[in-house]
Amino acid sequence: MIKVMLADDQALVRGALATMLGLESDMEVVAQVGTGDDVVPTATQVKPDVALLDVQMPGKDGLTAAAELRAALPGCRVIILTTFGRPGYLTRAMSAGAAGFVVKDSPPEQLVDAVRRVHAGLKVVDPALAAESLSSGSSPFTDREREVLLAAKDGGTVADVAKVLFLSEGTVRNHFSAAIGKTGARTRAEAVRIAEERGWL
Repeated sequence: MIKVMLADDQALVRGALATMLGLESDMEVVAQVGTGDDVVPTATQVKPDVALLDVQMPGKDGLTAAAELRAALPGCRVIILTTFGRPGYLTRAMSAGAAGFVVKDSPPEQLVDAVRRVHAGLKVVDPALAAESLSSGSSPFTDREREVLLAAKDGGTVADVAKVLFLSEGTVRNHFSAAIGKTGARTRAEAVRIAEERGWL
């Protein structure tokens, strides 16, 4: 029996996945959680063989939770399951130790197959996304540039971002300038949009 844990903040999606996987004779859904913060504590209790993690959840995102889960339970294989097939997410998922990356609009049998293959020790990645990931490359940002862009996502001013990150306004401007240059954007807002589309944030 393959013991599966589901982590998705949408109860309807979680329930549908649990029902679908529960129909398979060799799978059992042993836990369902709705936040990234609940992934590791729950997994250490139920010891799943495979964990399906959404990228965007309250608390820790699925990519952070994946890295922590791999450290806490190295025997648990992780599949990132997301609505957003962004190349940057794929790169970050693989560096977090995920063994699979599946987009939510994939056919159900593809997800079931991915669970079996990952459980058997294989890696499973959507081929079109893998090709796109290779062509768009990994994130060009430093950790600080990424932090500054994340802090600016909600449209905060340079002063707002400086206050949140405990940096001087001049330092924040320098990081914005570098990020704008690396994305080829004309404005800070455009740099944030491009970085989000590529899954770099």
